[in-house]
Amino acid sequence: MYDLSKIKKKNICIMGLMGSGKSIIGKDLSKYLNLKFYDTDKEIELKMKKSISTIFKEEGESFFREIELKVCTDLLTHDNCVISLGGGSIINREIRKMIKINSYSIYLQVKLNNLLERLKSSKKRPLLNTKLNKRETLQNLYNDRRKFYEKADLIVKNNNDKFKVLEKIESELKLYEN
Repeated sequence: MYDLSKIKKKNICIMGLMGSGKSIIGKDLSKYLNLKFYDTDKEIELKMKKSISTIFKEEGESFFREIELKVCTDLLTHDNCVISLGGGSIINREIRKMIKINSYSIYLQVKLNNLLERLKSSKKRPLLNTKLNKRETLQNLYNDRRKFYEKADLIVKNNNDKFKVLEKIESELKLYEN
């Protein structure tokens, strides 16, 4: 098991826009480091016994954000784990504060065209399933969240090869081992 005390943090959190690869990279990184993996969106669905889309449709975004806050603040206190955060969780000041205190944060940065390609047929992204243009929606989300994402401890481009992304993260973490 990777010793997170070397980086003086309780856990590692992965953040970025929807489609940036947070769940895939997070899961693979947790296996490599031999740490438990949590995906906040999956945890919300388990807790509510509904999909994120259904929660948005039936209860609205503000209700979803309240549940997200509870789930994230709980998970961000866990030790020795990798946490994939929902793309919008970073807009909450309390969540950002917990990330700063407890987590080594990694922002997966992806070009807009790549995100559009990855998300073109997704039906389970409530913020994308609007009447608005997907490119414009993603650009607006990026513009709103960028200032928070860019405060991450590590920024990694995740446009093509997930193995290169994992290698980059692993090499950065190794710098703390001395």
